[in-house]
Amino acid sequence: MRFLNAGDKNMRLWKPCFAILLGCWLSVLPIHAQNPGTNSNANASPSAKASEAEVEELRKEIAAQRQTIEQLKTMVGRLAEANAQAVDNGAASLHVVTDSLGSTSNPQLVNAVVVQPDPDGSAVLVEQTQTAAPKSNAVALTAGWNGEHFFIRSPDGQFNLNPYGYVDTDYRAYTGDAVPANTFVLRRARFGFQGNYGSHFDFAILTDANATSGAIVRDVYLNTRIIPEFQFQAGQFKEPFAQELATGATNLDFVERGLQALLYPSVVTAFRSPGITFHGDIKHAAIQYFVGAFNGRGGVATAVVNEPEVVGRVRVYPWRNTTSKWLREWAFGGSAARADSRGLSGDVSFNATLPDQAYAFFPQLRINGPITRYEAETTYLHGPFAFRGEYVQLQDQRYGVGSETPGGLAFFTYPGVGAKAWNLSSTYLLTGEKQPENGTPRVRHPLFGPDTPEGTGGRGWGAFGVGFRYSAIQAIAPGANQENLFTPGFVPTYTYRTDQFTAGLNWYLNYWIKYQFNIDVDRLKNPSVTGQEPQNIVVFLQELQFRF
Repeated sequence: MRFLNAGDKNMRLWKPCFAILLGCWLSVLPIHAQNPGTNSNANASPSAKASEAEVEELRKEIAAQRQTIEQLKTMVGRLAEANAQAVDNGAASLHVVTDSLGSTSNPQLVNAVVVQPDPDGSAVLVEQTQTAAPKSNAVALTAGWNGEHFFIRSPDGQFNLNPYGYVDTDYRAYTGDAVPANTFVLRRARFGFQGNYGSHFDFAILTDANATSGAIVRDVYLNTRIIPEFQFQAGQFKEPFAQELATGATNLDFVERGLQALLYPSVVTAFRSPGITFHGDIKHAAIQYFVGAFNGRGGVATAVVNEPEVVGRVRVYPWRNTTSKWLREWAFGGSAARADSRGLSGDVSFNATLPDQAYAFFPQLRINGPITRYEAETTYLHGPFAFRGEYVQLQDQRYGVGSETPGGLAFFTYPGVGAKAWNLSSTYLLTGEKQPENGTPRVRHPLFGPDTPEGTGGRGWGAFGVGFRYSAIQAIAPGANQENLFTPGFVPTYTYRTDQFTAGLNWYLNYWIKYQFNIDVDRLKNPSVTGQEPQNIVVFLQELQFRF
Protein backbone atom coordinates (compact mmCIF):
# COMPACT_ATOMS: atom_id res chain seq x y z
CA MET A 1 0.00 0.00 0.00
CA ARG A 2 1.24 3.56 -0.71
CA PHE A 3 0.70 6.88 1.11
CA LEU A 4 -0.54 9.80 -0.98
CA ASN A 5 -1.51 13.12 0.63
CA ALA A 6 -2.20 13.80 4.27
CA GLY A 7 -5.90 12.79 3.99
CA ASP A 8 -5.91 10.07 1.34
CA LYS A 9 -2.82 8.41 2.69
CA ASN A 10 -4.22 8.05 6.18
CA MET A 11 -7.60 6.86 4.89
CA ARG A 12 -5.98 4.10 2.82
CA LEU A 13 -3.84 3.06 5.77
CA TRP A 14 -6.64 3.07 8.36
CA LYS A 15 -9.00 0.99 6.23
CA PRO A 16 -6.95 -2.21 6.24
CA CYS A 17 -5.89 -1.65 9.85
CA PHE A 18 -9.52 -1.19 10.90
CA ALA A 19 -10.42 -4.38 9.03
CA ILE A 20 -7.74 -6.28 10.97
CA LEU A 21 -8.98 -4.91 14.30
CA LEU A 22 -12.58 -5.74 13.41
CA GLY A 23 -11.62 -9.29 12.44
CA CYS A 24 -9.79 -9.80 15.72
CA TRP A 25 -12.75 -8.38 17.69
CA LEU A 26 -15.23 -10.65 15.93
CA SER A 27 -13.03 -13.64 16.68
CA VAL A 28 -13.34 -12.80 20.37
CA LEU A 29 -17.18 -12.69 20.41
CA PRO A 30 -17.68 -16.46 20.47
CA ILE A 31 -15.38 -16.70 23.42
CA HIS A 32 -17.40 -14.13 25.32
CA ALA A 33 -20.53 -16.07 24.43
CA GLN A 34 -19.11 -19.12 26.17
CA ASN A 35 -18.04 -17.27 29.34
CA PRO A 36 -19.74 -18.84 32.38
CA GLY A 37 -20.13 -15.44 33.98
CA THR A 38 -22.64 -14.18 31.36
CA ASN A 39 -26.47 -14.21 31.82
CA SER A 40 -27.05 -16.42 28.79
CA ASN A 41 -25.35 -19.35 30.47
CA ALA A 42 -26.77 -18.83 33.98
CA ASN A 43 -29.61 -21.31 33.63
CA ALA A 44 -27.72 -23.89 31.56
CA SER A 45 -27.82 -27.47 32.62
CA PRO A 46 -24.79 -28.93 34.45
CA SER A 47 -24.05 -31.14 31.47
CA ALA A 48 -23.72 -28.07 29.21
CA LYS A 49 -21.45 -26.16 31.53
CA ALA A 50 -17.75 -26.10 30.63
CA SER A 51 -15.24 -27.66 32.93
CA GLU A 52 -12.80 -25.54 34.84
CA ALA A 53 -9.98 -26.62 32.50
CA GLU A 54 -11.87 -25.51 29.44
CA VAL A 55 -12.67 -22.15 31.03
CA GLU A 56 -9.03 -21.61 31.86
CA GLU A 57 -8.03 -22.43 28.27
CA LEU A 58 -10.57 -19.93 26.94
CA ARG A 59 -9.20 -17.24 29.23
CA LYS A 60 -5.69 -17.83 27.88
CA GLU A 61 -6.94 -17.49 24.34
CA ILE A 62 -8.70 -14.23 25.21
CA ALA A 63 -5.49 -12.86 26.72
CA ALA A 64 -3.55 -13.83 23.57
CA GLN A 65 -6.10 -12.08 21.34
CA ARG A 66 -5.90 -8.94 23.48
CA GLN A 67 -2.10 -9.00 23.16
CA THR A 68 -2.45 -9.26 19.40
CA ILE A 69 -4.79 -6.25 19.36
CA GLU A 70 -2.27 -4.21 21.36
CA GLN A 71 0.47 -5.14 18.88
CA LEU A 72 -1.72 -3.98 15.99
CA LYS A 73 -2.39 -0.70 17.74
CA THR A 74 1.33 -0.17 18.25
CA MET A 75 2.01 -0.98 14.61
CA VAL A 76 -0.66 1.45 13.38
CA GLY A 77 0.83 4.17 15.52
CA ARG A 78 4.28 3.62 14.08
CA LEU A 79 2.93 3.58 10.56
CA ALA A 80 1.14 6.86 11.15
CA GLU A 81 4.33 8.38 12.57
CA ALA A 82 6.32 7.19 9.55
CA ASN A 83 3.66 8.61 7.24
CA ALA A 84 4.06 12.03 8.82
CA GLN A 85 7.73 12.03 7.78
CA ALA A 86 7.03 11.21 4.11
CA VAL A 87 8.34 13.67 1.53
CA ASP A 88 6.14 15.27 -1.11
CA ASN A 89 8.16 14.08 -4.10
CA GLY A 90 8.28 10.42 -3.15
CA ALA A 91 5.93 7.74 -1.84
CA ALA A 92 6.56 5.24 0.92
CA SER A 93 5.80 1.60 0.33
CA LEU A 94 4.84 -1.13 2.78
CA HIS A 95 6.55 -4.48 2.20
CA VAL A 96 5.60 -7.56 4.18
CA VAL A 97 8.49 -9.85 4.93
CA THR A 98 8.41 -13.40 6.24
CA ASP A 99 9.73 -14.42 9.61
CA SER A 100 13.26 -15.66 9.95
CA LEU A 101 12.12 -19.28 9.66
CA GLY A 102 10.12 -18.63 6.53
CA SER A 103 7.37 -20.99 7.74
CA THR A 104 3.72 -20.71 6.72
CA SER A 105 2.42 -23.68 8.70
CA ASN A 106 1.96 -21.59 11.84
CA PRO A 107 0.27 -18.30 10.83
CA GLN A 108 1.32 -15.37 12.94
CA LEU A 109 1.75 -11.62 12.75
CA VAL A 110 4.89 -10.85 10.73
CA ASN A 111 7.10 -7.81 10.70
CA ALA A 112 6.73 -5.10 8.03
CA VAL A 113 9.24 -2.84 6.32
CA VAL A 114 8.44 0.73 5.31
CA VAL A 115 10.78 2.12 2.67
CA GLN A 116 10.68 5.86 2.12
CA PRO A 117 12.70 8.13 -0.14
CA ASP A 118 15.48 9.81 1.78
CA PRO A 119 17.50 12.87 0.69
CA ASP A 120 20.80 11.02 1.03
CA GLY A 121 19.61 8.09 -1.09
CA SER A 122 19.16 5.69 1.84
CA ALA A 123 15.86 4.23 3.04
CA VAL A 124 13.94 4.50 6.31
CA LEU A 125 13.25 1.01 7.71
CA VAL A 126 10.51 0.28 10.22
CA GLU A 127 9.95 -3.01 12.08
CA GLN A 128 12.33 -5.07 10.00
CA THR A 129 13.55 -8.46 11.06
CA GLN A 130 17.09 -7.83 9.82
CA THR A 131 19.00 -4.85 8.42
CA ALA A 132 18.21 -4.27 4.73
CA ALA A 133 20.78 -2.95 2.29
CA PRO A 134 20.12 0.68 1.26
CA LYS A 135 18.82 1.27 -2.23
CA SER A 136 21.30 2.64 -4.76
CA ASN A 137 20.39 5.39 -7.21
CA ALA A 138 23.37 4.58 -9.48
CA VAL A 139 22.54 3.60 -13.07
CA ALA A 140 24.78 1.16 -14.89
CA LEU A 141 26.96 2.29 -17.79
CA THR A 142 25.86 1.49 -21.33
CA ALA A 143 28.28 -0.61 -23.39
CA GLY A 144 28.00 -2.43 -26.67
CA TRP A 145 28.53 -2.27 -30.41
CA ASN A 146 27.12 0.62 -32.46
CA GLY A 147 27.49 -1.12 -35.81
CA GLU A 148 31.00 0.21 -36.42
CA HIS A 149 32.81 0.53 -33.08
CA PHE A 150 32.63 -0.77 -29.55
CA PHE A 151 31.51 1.90 -27.08
CA ILE A 152 31.11 2.67 -23.40
CA ARG A 153 28.65 5.44 -22.59
CA SER A 154 27.57 7.11 -19.37
CA PRO A 155 23.85 6.95 -18.44
CA ASP A 156 23.32 10.61 -19.36
CA GLY A 157 25.24 10.30 -22.64
CA GLN A 158 27.70 13.03 -21.67
CA PHE A 159 30.73 10.73 -21.64
CA ASN A 160 31.46 8.39 -24.53
CA LEU A 161 34.51 6.15 -25.03
CA ASN A 162 35.27 4.14 -28.18
CA PRO A 163 38.20 1.70 -28.29
CA TYR A 164 39.60 1.32 -31.79
CA GLY A 165 42.67 0.10 -33.64
CA TYR A 166 44.06 -1.37 -36.84
CA VAL A 167 46.85 -3.68 -37.95
CA ASP A 168 48.64 -3.68 -41.33
CA THR A 169 50.73 -6.71 -42.23
CA ASP A 170 52.69 -6.54 -45.52
CA TYR A 171 54.73 -8.70 -47.80
CA ARG A 172 57.18 -6.94 -50.15
CA ALA A 173 59.11 -8.42 -53.06
CA TYR A 174 61.72 -6.55 -55.13
CA THR A 175 63.22 -7.16 -58.57
CA GLY A 176 66.38 -5.38 -59.70
CA ASP A 177 70.02 -4.83 -58.76
CA ALA A 178 71.08 -3.81 -55.25
CA VAL A 179 67.52 -3.89 -53.92
CA PRO A 180 66.32 -4.90 -50.45
CA ALA A 181 65.49 -8.52 -49.70
CA ASN A 182 61.95 -9.77 -49.97
CA THR A 183 60.37 -9.56 -46.56
CA PHE A 184 57.29 -9.66 -44.38
CA VAL A 185 56.63 -6.40 -42.54
CA LEU A 186 54.30 -5.57 -39.68
CA ARG A 187 53.65 -2.12 -41.05
CA ARG A 188 51.39 -0.81 -38.31
CA ALA A 189 49.86 -2.09 -35.08
CA ARG A 190 47.95 0.80 -33.57
CA PHE A 191 45.46 0.77 -30.71
CA GLY A 192 43.73 3.52 -28.82
CA PHE A 193 40.59 5.24 -27.62
CA GLN A 194 38.55 8.14 -28.86
CA GLY A 195 35.49 9.76 -27.36
CA ASN A 196 33.87 12.91 -26.07
CA TYR A 197 33.00 14.85 -22.94
CA GLY A 198 29.56 16.30 -23.60
CA SER A 199 28.99 18.19 -26.83
CA HIS A 200 32.06 20.43 -26.79
CA PHE A 201 35.08 18.21 -26.06
CA ASP A 202 36.56 15.39 -28.15
CA PHE A 203 39.67 13.42 -27.28
CA ALA A 204 41.81 10.63 -28.72
CA ILE A 205 44.72 8.46 -27.64
CA LEU A 206 46.48 6.27 -30.20
CA THR A 207 49.62 4.17 -29.70
CA ASP A 208 51.71 2.20 -32.18
CA ALA A 209 52.95 -1.05 -30.65
CA ASN A 210 55.23 -1.57 -33.65
CA ALA A 211 56.78 1.90 -33.86
CA THR A 212 60.28 1.64 -35.33
CA SER A 213 60.99 5.37 -35.14
CA GLY A 214 59.71 8.15 -32.96
CA ALA A 215 57.47 7.76 -29.94
CA ILE A 216 55.11 4.87 -29.34
CA VAL A 217 52.32 7.38 -28.67
CA ARG A 218 51.03 8.67 -32.00
CA ASP A 219 47.98 10.74 -31.11
CA VAL A 220 46.98 12.23 -27.78
CA TYR A 221 44.90 15.39 -27.95
CA LEU A 222 41.83 17.26 -26.76
CA ASN A 223 39.68 19.16 -29.23
CA THR A 224 37.33 21.90 -28.00
CA ARG A 225 34.35 22.61 -30.26
CA ILE A 226 33.27 26.07 -29.19
CA ILE A 227 31.21 26.42 -32.37
CA PRO A 228 31.69 24.53 -35.67
CA GLU A 229 33.38 27.59 -37.14
CA PHE A 230 35.88 27.92 -34.31
CA GLN A 231 37.60 24.97 -32.63
CA PHE A 232 40.80 24.55 -30.68
CA GLN A 233 42.96 21.43 -30.49
CA ALA A 234 46.02 20.77 -28.32
CA GLY A 235 48.29 17.77 -27.80
CA GLN A 236 50.17 15.62 -30.29
CA PHE A 237 48.57 14.89 -33.65
CA LYS A 238 49.09 15.20 -37.40
CA GLU A 239 50.19 18.60 -38.59
CA PRO A 240 47.43 19.98 -40.87
CA PHE A 241 49.56 20.08 -43.99
CA ALA A 242 48.59 18.48 -47.31
CA GLN A 243 45.74 16.38 -48.59
CA GLU A 244 47.13 12.86 -48.38
CA LEU A 245 48.72 13.57 -45.00
CA ALA A 246 45.24 14.14 -43.57
CA THR A 247 44.03 10.81 -44.97
CA GLY A 248 43.96 8.08 -42.33
CA ALA A 249 46.14 5.00 -42.79
CA THR A 250 43.01 2.82 -42.97
CA ASN A 251 41.65 4.89 -45.87
CA LEU A 252 44.63 5.03 -48.23
CA ASP A 253 43.88 3.98 -51.81
CA PHE A 254 47.35 2.43 -52.11
CA VAL A 255 49.63 0.54 -49.74
CA GLU A 256 51.99 3.50 -49.35
CA ARG A 257 51.59 7.23 -49.85
CA GLY A 258 53.00 8.91 -52.95
CA LEU A 259 56.49 10.36 -53.32
CA GLN A 260 55.27 13.83 -52.33
CA ALA A 261 54.94 12.46 -48.76
CA LEU A 262 58.76 12.61 -48.51
CA LEU A 263 58.45 16.40 -48.26
CA TYR A 264 55.82 16.47 -45.50
CA PRO A 265 56.78 17.77 -42.03
CA SER A 266 57.59 15.36 -39.16
CA VAL A 267 57.98 12.36 -41.44
CA VAL A 268 60.02 10.48 -38.81
CA THR A 269 57.03 10.36 -36.41
CA ALA A 270 54.31 9.55 -38.98
CA PHE A 271 53.66 13.29 -39.53
CA ARG A 272 52.76 13.86 -35.85
CA SER A 273 54.15 16.56 -33.62
CA PRO A 274 53.19 18.25 -30.32
CA GLY A 275 51.40 21.53 -30.82
CA ILE A 276 48.16 23.45 -31.02
CA THR A 277 45.84 24.40 -33.84
CA PHE A 278 42.79 26.55 -34.44
CA HIS A 279 40.41 25.21 -37.05
CA GLY A 280 36.80 25.33 -38.15
CA ASP A 281 34.13 24.44 -40.69
CA ILE A 282 32.36 27.36 -42.34
CA LYS A 283 29.07 27.18 -44.22
CA HIS A 284 28.41 23.51 -43.47
CA ALA A 285 32.07 22.60 -44.11
CA ALA A 286 32.14 24.28 -47.52
CA ILE A 287 35.26 26.06 -46.22
CA GLN A 288 37.72 24.43 -43.83
CA TYR A 289 40.70 26.19 -42.29
CA PHE A 290 43.62 25.23 -40.03
CA VAL A 291 46.24 27.42 -38.35
CA GLY A 292 48.69 25.78 -35.97
CA ALA A 293 52.05 25.92 -34.24
CA PHE A 294 54.10 22.76 -33.61
CA ASN A 295 57.32 21.46 -32.19
CA GLY A 296 58.25 20.21 -35.65
CA ARG A 297 60.45 17.40 -34.31
CA GLY A 298 57.90 14.79 -33.40
CA GLY A 299 57.19 13.56 -29.90
CA VAL A 300 60.69 12.28 -29.07
CA ALA A 301 62.80 15.44 -29.24
CA THR A 302 62.47 18.92 -27.79
CA ALA A 303 62.81 22.03 -29.92
CA VAL A 304 66.31 23.37 -30.57
CA VAL A 305 65.17 26.77 -31.83
CA ASN A 306 62.81 29.32 -30.29
CA GLU A 307 60.54 29.62 -33.31
CA PRO A 308 57.86 26.92 -33.62
CA GLU A 309 56.87 25.36 -36.90
CA VAL A 310 53.84 27.30 -38.17
CA VAL A 311 51.33 25.63 -40.49
CA GLY A 312 48.30 27.01 -42.30
CA ARG A 313 45.84 25.21 -44.57
CA VAL A 314 42.60 26.05 -46.39
CA ARG A 315 40.29 23.63 -48.20
CA VAL A 316 37.25 24.80 -50.18
CA TYR A 317 34.24 22.95 -51.62
CA PRO A 318 32.75 25.61 -53.91
CA TRP A 319 29.66 23.57 -54.83
CA ARG A 320 29.09 21.61 -51.61
CA ASN A 321 25.84 23.42 -50.74
CA THR A 322 24.36 23.19 -54.23
CA THR A 323 22.20 20.50 -55.83
CA SER A 324 24.74 19.67 -58.54
CA LYS A 325 25.59 15.99 -58.12
CA TRP A 326 28.54 16.38 -60.49
CA LEU A 327 30.29 19.20 -58.62
CA ARG A 328 29.26 18.92 -54.97
CA GLU A 329 32.31 16.88 -53.97
CA TRP A 330 34.96 18.77 -55.89
CA ALA A 331 37.46 20.39 -53.53
CA PHE A 332 40.50 22.63 -53.83
CA GLY A 333 43.02 23.65 -51.23
CA GLY A 334 46.50 24.73 -50.30
CA SER A 335 48.94 24.77 -47.39
CA ALA A 336 52.02 26.63 -46.25
CA ALA A 337 54.49 25.91 -43.44
CA ARG A 338 57.63 27.49 -42.05
CA ALA A 339 60.15 26.13 -39.54
CA ASP A 340 63.79 26.68 -38.55
CA SER A 341 66.70 24.25 -38.52
CA ARG A 342 69.92 24.37 -36.52
CA GLY A 343 73.20 23.14 -37.96
CA LEU A 344 74.88 22.79 -34.57
CA SER A 345 72.15 20.29 -33.63
CA GLY A 346 72.98 18.11 -36.62
CA ASP A 347 69.92 18.96 -38.70
CA VAL A 348 69.91 17.53 -42.22
CA SER A 349 67.72 17.82 -45.29
CA PHE A 350 64.68 15.61 -45.97
CA ASN A 351 64.93 11.81 -46.01
CA ALA A 352 64.81 10.73 -49.66
CA THR A 353 64.23 6.99 -49.17
CA LEU A 354 61.16 5.95 -51.16
CA PRO A 355 58.09 4.88 -49.12
CA ASP A 356 58.38 1.32 -50.50
CA GLN A 357 62.02 1.28 -49.27
CA ALA A 358 63.40 0.45 -52.74
CA TYR A 359 66.22 3.05 -52.61
CA ALA A 360 67.20 6.61 -51.61
CA PHE A 361 67.31 8.86 -54.65
CA PHE A 362 68.96 11.87 -52.94
CA PRO A 363 71.61 12.33 -50.19
CA GLN A 364 70.91 14.04 -46.88
CA LEU A 365 72.94 17.26 -46.47
CA ARG A 366 73.57 19.50 -43.49
CA ILE A 367 71.19 22.42 -43.25
CA ASN A 368 70.92 25.54 -41.10
CA GLY A 369 68.22 28.18 -41.34
CA PRO A 370 64.58 28.44 -42.47
CA ILE A 371 62.59 25.51 -43.87
CA THR A 372 59.62 26.46 -46.03
CA ARG A 373 56.94 24.25 -47.56
CA TYR A 374 54.08 24.94 -49.97
CA GLU A 375 51.33 22.63 -51.15
CA ALA A 376 48.35 22.62 -53.56
CA GLU A 377 45.66 19.95 -53.72
CA THR A 378 42.43 18.90 -55.38
CA THR A 379 39.92 16.07 -55.00
CA TYR A 380 37.02 15.10 -57.23
CA LEU A 381 34.52 12.42 -56.26
CA HIS A 382 31.49 11.14 -58.12
CA GLY A 383 29.86 7.85 -57.23
CA PRO A 384 32.43 5.05 -57.40
CA PHE A 385 35.03 7.30 -59.10
CA ALA A 386 37.71 9.38 -57.39
CA PHE A 387 40.52 11.60 -58.67
CA ARG A 388 43.15 13.21 -56.46
CA GLY A 389 46.06 15.50 -57.23
CA GLU A 390 48.74 17.13 -55.09
CA TYR A 391 51.87 19.25 -55.48
CA VAL A 392 54.45 19.95 -52.73
CA GLN A 393 57.54 22.16 -52.73
CA LEU A 394 60.30 22.32 -50.08
CA GLN A 395 63.29 24.59 -49.48
CA ASP A 396 65.97 23.82 -46.83
CA GLN A 397 68.47 26.66 -46.32
CA ARG A 398 72.17 26.09 -45.69
CA TYR A 399 73.36 29.22 -43.89
CA GLY A 400 76.86 29.05 -42.40
CA VAL A 401 77.32 25.30 -42.68
CA GLY A 402 80.79 23.77 -42.50
CA SER A 403 82.99 22.91 -45.43
CA GLU A 404 82.06 19.77 -47.33
CA THR A 405 85.77 19.16 -48.00
CA PRO A 406 87.51 16.81 -45.53
CA GLY A 407 89.67 18.85 -43.18
CA GLY A 408 87.92 22.09 -44.03
CA LEU A 409 87.66 24.59 -41.19
CA ALA A 410 85.63 27.46 -42.59
CA PHE A 411 81.86 27.99 -42.53
CA PHE A 412 80.13 29.05 -45.73
CA THR A 413 76.61 29.77 -46.87
CA TYR A 414 75.53 27.57 -49.78
CA PRO A 415 72.46 27.65 -51.95
CA GLY A 416 69.58 25.87 -50.27
CA VAL A 417 68.37 22.35 -50.95
CA GLY A 418 65.21 22.57 -53.03
CA ALA A 419 62.78 19.77 -53.83
CA LYS A 420 59.38 19.42 -55.47
CA ALA A 421 57.04 16.49 -55.93
CA TRP A 422 53.65 15.78 -57.42
CA ASN A 423 51.12 12.99 -57.23
CA LEU A 424 48.13 12.14 -59.48
CA SER A 425 45.85 9.20 -58.72
CA SER A 426 42.52 7.77 -59.80
CA THR A 427 40.45 4.94 -58.30
CA TYR A 428 37.20 3.21 -59.24
CA LEU A 429 35.02 0.81 -57.24
CA LEU A 430 34.00 -1.96 -59.63
CA THR A 431 31.13 -3.16 -57.42
CA GLY A 432 29.39 0.23 -57.46
CA GLU A 433 29.86 1.47 -53.91
CA LYS A 434 30.26 5.20 -53.39
CA GLN A 435 33.86 6.38 -53.08
CA PRO A 436 34.29 8.27 -49.76
CA GLU A 437 36.67 11.19 -49.42
CA ASN A 438 38.41 9.90 -46.30
CA GLY A 439 36.78 6.66 -45.26
CA THR A 440 36.01 3.06 -46.08
CA PRO A 441 33.45 2.19 -48.77
CA ARG A 442 30.14 0.82 -47.46
CA VAL A 443 30.53 -2.74 -48.67
CA ARG A 444 27.14 -3.87 -49.98
CA HIS A 445 27.65 -7.62 -49.91
CA PRO A 446 30.47 -8.68 -47.56
CA LEU A 447 32.12 -12.05 -48.07
CA PHE A 448 31.72 -12.94 -44.39
CA GLY A 449 31.43 -11.33 -41.01
CA PRO A 450 28.92 -8.76 -39.80
CA ASP A 451 26.95 -6.62 -42.22
CA THR A 452 28.09 -3.12 -43.07
CA PRO A 453 26.50 -0.40 -40.92
CA GLU A 454 23.43 0.81 -42.79
CA GLY A 455 24.23 -1.75 -45.48
CA THR A 456 21.83 -3.65 -47.70
CA GLY A 457 22.72 -7.00 -46.17
CA GLY A 458 23.25 -10.26 -47.92
CA ARG A 459 26.44 -12.08 -48.79
CA GLY A 460 28.66 -11.81 -51.85
CA TRP A 461 32.31 -11.36 -52.74
CA GLY A 462 32.76 -8.05 -50.97
CA ALA A 463 33.78 -4.88 -52.82
CA PHE A 464 36.52 -4.50 -55.42
CA GLY A 465 38.36 -1.39 -56.51
CA VAL A 466 41.18 -0.61 -58.93
CA GLY A 467 43.55 2.33 -58.97
CA PHE A 468 46.39 3.92 -60.88
CA ARG A 469 48.88 6.53 -59.69
CA TYR A 470 51.76 8.53 -61.08
CA SER A 471 54.13 10.14 -58.59
CA ALA A 472 57.42 11.98 -59.14
CA ILE A 473 60.01 13.91 -57.15
CA GLN A 474 63.17 15.83 -57.91
CA ALA A 475 65.68 17.73 -55.79
CA ILE A 476 68.66 19.99 -56.31
CA ALA A 477 71.45 21.26 -54.05
CA PRO A 478 73.63 23.68 -56.07
CA GLY A 479 77.37 23.44 -55.48
CA ALA A 480 79.88 26.19 -54.71
CA ASN A 481 83.62 26.93 -54.93
CA GLN A 482 85.34 27.76 -51.64
CA GLU A 483 87.93 30.28 -52.74
CA ASN A 484 89.57 30.48 -49.37
CA LEU A 485 93.35 30.72 -48.99
CA PHE A 486 93.49 28.28 -46.08
CA THR A 487 90.57 25.93 -46.81
CA PRO A 488 90.02 25.88 -50.55
CA GLY A 489 87.48 23.37 -51.71
CA PHE A 490 84.56 22.61 -53.94
CA VAL A 491 81.02 21.62 -52.95
CA PRO A 492 79.48 19.52 -55.72
CA THR A 493 76.01 20.02 -57.16
CA TYR A 494 73.38 17.38 -56.45
CA THR A 495 70.46 17.21 -58.85
CA TYR A 496 68.51 13.97 -58.98
CA ARG A 497 64.97 12.88 -59.78
CA THR A 498 62.89 9.75 -59.77
CA ASP A 499 59.30 8.79 -60.50
CA GLN A 500 56.93 5.93 -59.85
CA PHE A 501 54.00 4.23 -61.57
CA THR A 502 51.62 2.27 -59.36
CA ALA A 503 48.76 -0.06 -60.26
CA GLY A 504 46.61 -1.41 -57.47
CA LEU A 505 43.77 -3.76 -56.62
CA ASN A 506 41.74 -3.30 -53.44
CA TRP A 507 39.51 -6.09 -52.12
CA TYR A 508 37.23 -5.15 -49.21
CA LEU A 509 36.21 -8.53 -47.78
CA ASN A 510 33.89 -6.64 -45.47
CA TYR A 511 33.73 -3.21 -43.90
CA TRP A 512 36.60 -3.96 -41.51
CA ILE A 513 39.01 -6.16 -43.51
CA LYS A 514 40.86 -5.04 -46.64
CA TYR A 515 43.43 -6.71 -48.87
CA GLN A 516 45.59 -4.56 -51.17
CA PHE A 517 47.92 -5.62 -53.97
CA ASN A 518 50.16 -2.98 -55.60
CA ILE A 519 52.82 -3.05 -58.32
CA ASP A 520 55.28 -0.16 -58.11
CA VAL A 521 57.58 0.58 -61.03
CA ASP A 522 60.31 2.85 -59.61
CA ARG A 523 62.46 4.50 -62.26
CA LEU A 524 65.90 5.25 -60.83
CA LYS A 525 67.34 7.74 -63.30
CA ASN A 526 70.10 9.41 -61.27
CA PRO A 527 71.49 7.10 -58.56
CA SER A 528 72.70 8.96 -55.49
CA VAL A 529 74.48 5.94 -54.00
CA THR A 530 77.83 4.77 -55.33
CA GLY A 531 77.56 1.45 -57.11
CA GLN A 532 73.93 1.77 -58.21
CA GLU A 533 73.04 1.82 -61.88
CA PRO A 534 70.15 3.63 -63.56
CA GLN A 535 67.39 1.05 -63.80
CA ASN A 536 63.72 0.27 -63.27
CA ILE A 537 62.95 -1.52 -60.03
CA VAL A 538 59.65 -3.38 -59.67
CA VAL A 539 58.18 -3.74 -56.21
CA PHE A 540 55.25 -6.04 -55.37
CA LEU A 541 53.41 -4.96 -52.24
CA GLN A 542 50.67 -6.89 -50.49
CA GLU A 543 48.90 -5.69 -47.39
CA LEU A 544 46.21 -7.26 -45.24
CA GLN A 545 44.52 -4.76 -42.95
CA PHE A 546 41.96 -5.40 -40.26
CA ARG A 547 40.51 -2.81 -37.96
CA PHE A 548 37.92 -2.43 -35.25
